[in-house]
Amino acid sequence: MIKIRLVAVGKVKEKYYAEAIAEYKKRLSRFCDYEIIEVREENYEKFSAGDIPKILAIEGGRISEAVKGYAIALAVDGEKYSSTAFADLISKLAASGKSEITFIIGGSYGIDERIKSAAKKISFSDMTFPHTLMRVVFTEQLYRAFTIINNTEYHK
Repeated sequence: MIKIRLVAVGKVKEKYYAEAIAEYKKRLSRFCDYEIIEVREENYEKFSAGDIPKILAIEGGRISEAVKGYAIALAVDGEKYSSTAFADLISKLAASGKSEITFIIGGSYGIDERIKSAAKKISFSDMTFPHTLMRVVFTEQLYRAFTIINNTEYHK
């Protein structure tokens, strides 16, 4: 069974997001081993725009420690996929021997460039989403991808 890891900066504080993620994670259990790893978000009470690269570098170090296998960063400047193309990507990676795939969702300021440059980049939209909401969207799309791969009724 393929191992899918989601490394995400920060914690999900909203109960409704956590419940949605848990539901899709439960559904995914029949298709893959899905693990979510939360790394600590770097918070400064007072900071300037000049501090953002430092914040990203610190968070990037935490992310890099958690990444295993083939890395894919969710980034607005990444390649866009339809749901079926996303399913095809996962299927092709699995068929090529990639038994572990790590997806990365950054924090409030994004993902450190060193992490993004070392990973494949995909984008779910040109829009910006709260990083906790993106976990729900990602987990649902991952579930949708596996239903497409396995020809189940979920994807229409």
